[in-house]
Amino acid sequence: MTDTAGKPVGPGAGASATGDGLVRRRRRWGRNSALGAAVLLVVAAGAGWAVYARLSANITADEAAAAELARYERERPTALVRDAQNILLIGSDTRAGDGNGKYGKDAGTERSDTTILLHLAADRHSATAVSLPRDLMVDIPACGQEDGRRSDPVFAMFNHAFQVGGSACTIRTVEKLTGIRIDHHMVLDFAGFKEMVDAVDGVEVCLKEPVDDKAAKLKLPAGKVRLDGEQALGFVRARKSLGNGSDTERMERQQRFLGSLVNKVRSSDVLLNPVKLYPVLDAATSSLTTDPELASLRGLYQLVRGLRDIPVARVQFLTVPRESYVYDANRDQLVEPEAEALFARLRADQPVVVTQENAQGIPDQDTGSGAADGPSPAPTFRGRTAAEQTCE
Repeated sequence: MTDTAGKPVGPGAGASATGDGLVRRRRRWGRNSALGAAVLLVVAAGAGWAVYARLSANITADEAAAAELARYERERPTALVRDAQNILLIGSDTRAGDGNGKYGKDAGTERSDTTILLHLAADRHSATAVSLPRDLMVDIPACGQEDGRRSDPVFAMFNHAFQVGGSACTIRTVEKLTGIRIDHHMVLDFAGFKEMVDAVDGVEVCLKEPVDDKAAKLKLPAGKVRLDGEQALGFVRARKSLGNGSDTERMERQQRFLGSLVNKVRSSDVLLNPVKLYPVLDAATSSLTTDPELASLRGLYQLVRGLRDIPVARVQFLTVPRESYVYDANRDQLVEPEAEALFARLRADQPVVVTQENAQGIPDQDTGSGAADGPSPAPTFRGRTAAEQTCE
């Protein structure tokens, strides 16, 4: 069938023309869709790279410490168990940097306000955090200083090591004290601690009594209280108004707080929700100094990816066995042989058992009939797990 001009008409001819048009339009749509998808992928990749680059750039690589430790490599302990990791966590009381100056005027003095030796079992089924008192009397080796000179070896308070030689001097002091090889280290200042607490929307603690500490700028009611970053910093640093005022009591309070923080992160969907995870990572990295191997998101991820499955009951906190220093009641010394028993178990990646009830140290053991009685029980140390309530 044709029209007056002789062109074909009718359903068949119309359908053919329309089909060709549809094919062309579909091809254009397909090309545009592919282009759009490609653009979205590029934008997403660019945004992802921008986020990665920003977070990685937040972290400061401690190159000076790496060079100092390399200089003394021959005298450092040897790691005994493959895949077990020992990380030294150092809380710096520096007044330098944004927001730190309001906590004191010692701008030229930087000490380790808190130091924790974190041992991660090779199978990543447990984590043990051991607090080292800042007032512990220890042998501090000769260390490199910022001005290029070297300090003299000295027997002094533990936090003096960080003051004279920074993280490298602290690491060498810990290795000399414990015989444990330190694989990594992290240094976090006041501002970084506060920001991390705020990023998880605060941490809940339970207080048996109200707190009113003007020095720490802390006023809290008794009972369950959610602490923001500023309050949390005052809570973990206060000494005069909480407990008996000792550094040991303060370390136990810090351990309870860290247990609550672990519970908060594990009980929420922070680790699985990118929207919630980003501010936490941004806060955690913004004031963080680490060894060069950890100074990137990839490095940190490699460290923590095996920790997600550790149950909170296997995350343990304790203070190294200590007592008042024999020559000064305001200083500490190790209790032996309990302290060496703890260090030996960590070196060998053997389980550490903690309890709130037992006295610190090794329980009495049966010395009667030897092997017939079976293996000796594992040492038990005073401490707590992240699963235990801070108060009833």
